[in-house]
Amino acid sequence: MSKPFRGTYTVLVTPFTPDGEAVDLPALARLVEFQIAGGVEGLIPLGSTGEFLSVSREERAAIVECVVRTAAGRVPVLVGTGAEDTREAVALSKEAEVLGADGVMIIPPFYSVPTLPELMRHYGRVAEAIGIPIMVYNNPAAANVDLTPAILAELSRIPNCRYVKESTLEVTRVRDILDLCGGRMEVFAGVLGYESAWLGAVGWVAVCSNVAPRLSSDMFRAAAFEADRAKALALYRRLAPLLPFVGGPRYVSGTKAALRLIGMEAGDPRPPRLPLPPAETAALAEVLRGMGLIADRAA
Repeated sequence: MSKPFRGTYTVLVTPFTPDGEAVDLPALARLVEFQIAGGVEGLIPLGSTGEFLSVSREERAAIVECVVRTAAGRVPVLVGTGAEDTREAVALSKEAEVLGADGVMIIPPFYSVPTLPELMRHYGRVAEAIGIPIMVYNNPAAANVDLTPAILAELSRIPNCRYVKESTLEVTRVRDILDLCGGRMEVFAGVLGYESAWLGAVGWVAVCSNVAPRLSSDMFRAAAFEADRAKALALYRRLAPLLPFVGGPRYVSGTKAALRLIGMEAGDPRPPRLPLPPAETAALAEVLRGMGLIADRAA
């Protein structure tokens, strides 16, 4: 796809079979259809929410093939290809391109705490190897390195590094990234979708849209593209009760529990993650019921 990336992109969970031993590809295909029917503008398999560190290379390829095949060009597919070893990040990114991905999303190496020259070499090597855009992923809480606006301004000089997923809670970074990058890099919110839209973010990499794709995509669109504050805020307030369950340390287990509650079974997370505890699952069910996503107490 040659169009710029815009709008709400769901960072997909990876459904597993009940025993956790295999990827449930039919469930993944159903999830993709649910997302597209719900109006999301893009899909990202194998991000953090997709448990990318808990799948094998063979499973990775099967996941990408399934998402690309099911999406069938209706929305862009960006594949998470982050790795500690630059050679592996290059190999995964090349594989994603061969399998039909429209772009890749790459978190920095998350153990070595790379310096700016090392980051430039890491992303530069990937950029040289592929012809599709790179979305740099800033998540200092997980990656042990903070891609500050000043660092992103340097990375934006790498031709393929055209987007950033900004996942801190400092919304003013959106403003600073756009200012320092001089039009070379566009911002996708990683957490603060509503807030970032008003400062110039063109997209939102959302977890909550796994569960509520229509509400999520409508909210971001109203804020970012329609500039309709009243509409956007009303939608955000409807969505807000779900956010604590799909953020924080249990974002994977919370999202999978929510999908189960709305009838979109995706299995449990793989160890060491545990399923959402019963008390939290009950609280989540009440939230989903209040949002109209499950209809009755037997759901």
